[in-house]
Amino acid sequence: MRNQDAWRALRAPFLTGLCLSLALMLLSLAALGEGAAANPDIPTLPAVPTPARSPAPTLPPPGERDSARTLRVLQKDGTVATMSMGDYLWRVVAAEMPASFEPDALRAQAVCARTYALWRLNAQSHKEDGADVCADSACCQAYLTPEDAARKWEANAQPYSRKIAGAVADTDGQVLTYGGAPIQAVFFSSAAGSTAGAEEVWGRALPYLVPVDSPEGDEVPNYHSTVTLTADEVKTLAEGAGLGCDLSGEPSGWFTDIVRSASGRVASLKLGGAELSGGAARSLFSLRSTAFDVGEADGTFTFSVTGYGHGVGLSQYGANALAKQGKGWREILAHYYTGAELEQL
Repeated sequence: MRNQDAWRALRAPFLTGLCLSLALMLLSLAALGEGAAANPDIPTLPAVPTPARSPAPTLPPPGERDSARTLRVLQKDGTVATMSMGDYLWRVVAAEMPASFEPDALRAQAVCARTYALWRLNAQSHKEDGADVCADSACCQAYLTPEDAARKWEANAQPYSRKIAGAVADTDGQVLTYGGAPIQAVFFSSAAGSTAGAEEVWGRALPYLVPVDSPEGDEVPNYHSTVTLTADEVKTLAEGAGLGCDLSGEPSGWFTDIVRSASGRVASLKLGGAELSGGAARSLFSLRSTAFDVGEADGTFTFSVTGYGHGVGLSQYGANALAKQGKGWREILAHYYTGAELEQL
């Protein structure tokens, strides 16, 4: 009985002390959590680990013919990089055409890019630079490295890379010729129902660059676009271009004598009595193409534009539309380059 009494006497303060210890421990843990949230010096682990950046895709080798030919490519930083035709074409197709397009559209683009590169090489456009072609789309063709493409495509980098590599390999060495020589295989984004003849844009007719129907439409991003300019803005642009226009009258009479080409584009017009080509008007007013109408209301001009690009040769969105209809890349090229033949390097 004495032992039991002694145990009862000791148990009460023991349990009380244990409860106090647990309470203090819980308070300390809570305070630590609050301090970690409020104090940036206390490190915390992220809930989800940050994924590592995807490396540049590994590309399958190009075809035998494209691998056998090398090109010297003038880079934008002034250096010259030597690479195979296949490696160059991958970079061009990746830059010039959406990788989401149909495989046969990409194959047609690969043939155009290969042909245009050879045409440039034969013209010796960059002989003084020690190069055959350049990486500037304003001069030769657009150009995208695999590393930049991977950043652009993100999760689609691997499938898109292989898709483009396949388009290049599937057309290995194929070029478009006319009279036995590579043609000027120009291309553009989208047409307003028809492509343009070479003479409409550059003043020189070429038998394989004539107007043909093109089936793209409202599925094209920004297929229809508008540019709105005030009368003062038009006057400022005209004066800056030194056109010698007489814009003293009412704005409603500034644009006159609009002449359209066989493809429906603006071939020429007069602005304040001064004549300018459709291409010059497109450049002056920053229009997406020469397929436009212009209207005026209350001193404001609205240019309604269809399509994008110069309009000559292969329409990229048109090629994709034809591929969706079941046309193969050979049929697509025959459609856009009248009378041209396919030959192997």
